[in-house]
Amino acid sequence: MSLPAPNSDALAASQALQRLIAAEIANQGGAIPFSRFMELALYAPNLGYYSGGAAKLGAEGDFTTAPEISPLFGATLARAAAAIMAQTGPNIIEFGAGTGKLARDVLDALARMGVAVESYTIIELSGELRARQQEALKAYPQVRWLSGFPESFQGAVLANEVLDAMPVELVVKEGGRWRRQMVTIDEGRFAFEPGEPDGALLEQIARQIPDAEQLQDGYLTEVHPVACGFMGSLAAMFTAKGSRGAAILVDYGFPAREFYFDERSGGTLMCHYRHHAHPDPFYVPGLQDLTAHVDFTAMALAAQDAGLDVLGYMSQAAFLLACGIGELLLQTDPEDTLRYLPQSKAVQKLVSPAEMGELFKVLLVGHGVELDPAIARADRSHRL
Repeated sequence: MSLPAPNSDALAASQALQRLIAAEIANQGGAIPFSRFMELALYAPNLGYYSGGAAKLGAEGDFTTAPEISPLFGATLARAAAAIMAQTGPNIIEFGAGTGKLARDVLDALARMGVAVESYTIIELSGELRARQQEALKAYPQVRWLSGFPESFQGAVLANEVLDAMPVELVVKEGGRWRRQMVTIDEGRFAFEPGEPDGALLEQIARQIPDAEQLQDGYLTEVHPVACGFMGSLAAMFTAKGSRGAAILVDYGFPAREFYFDERSGGTLMCHYRHHAHPDPFYVPGLQDLTAHVDFTAMALAAQDAGLDVLGYMSQAAFLLACGIGELLLQTDPEDTLRYLPQSKAVQKLVSPAEMGELFKVLLVGHGVELDPAIARADRSHRL
């Protein structure tokens, strides 16, 4: 691979994280599950990718998300959030708020709509991103920060590209049975070795992978116990003490019957470093993002099992169009080409099947809430 070299300070931080991971491998008898490696690489205190100080988003970071592309993304989500809050309460929780741009765009759009928001709570694990958010949102007194789920909540939850950043288990088919990918150290480098799955992981595989016995030997894929647990925590929050609410989860991925195609026999795990995508999870741990595509069927089942309703599932394009992104675009006069053309190009990137429109999906789950009719008409949850 030809990737940009980290500077000396960044490299020193990565080496410190590598020593921490190596020590845990030694303490665990020579290997740890890949899910634990991914957890440490992303979230180890002060050293992990999301808990350290490196820039994540924008030109100086490693990737760009939809809120960074256009404020119309947040304005469109604001319409969906307003419909949820009208049935529940004037409150929003956002998980993983990035630079704070989505929060700002949502709050500004709601203010233009005359919709009051009593509290906008951001749940953020990255100290660097939280500091950026606090600076960006200091003019919004309703914004506050938490480090975990509240016990109960009434309102709308937003989660844009959150599920894909949760640790996954890597499993591989060998000799007609599933093995768990473990991380060990071989000649001073992190390396994979197969291990035995425990009962909980075997249950997750059986629950998540349709026709798992039909997949050929050598098939490598991910299962998502942490993300499924997140859906359970959402359910506990929405159903406690008579609460009502709904979550809008936007991410890239597939339903199960598309996730486990033959052409994805190497899995979907991907690494992002300085706007370069590559497949090596062991490259400069702590300095690169590790992500996996979301199995939306598994997410929907986990939500349903925990007591939530699956309200809707659709492509990002269908969701944004149903929520009126076209109308919002036309609030800028097309004759004003200097302003209209950049916004039009950004909307095209968000909704085009060749860009983000089809790969990114929207899953809506909740309790005691009904979807806006326009969004309900776009529902394709029968595909889950």
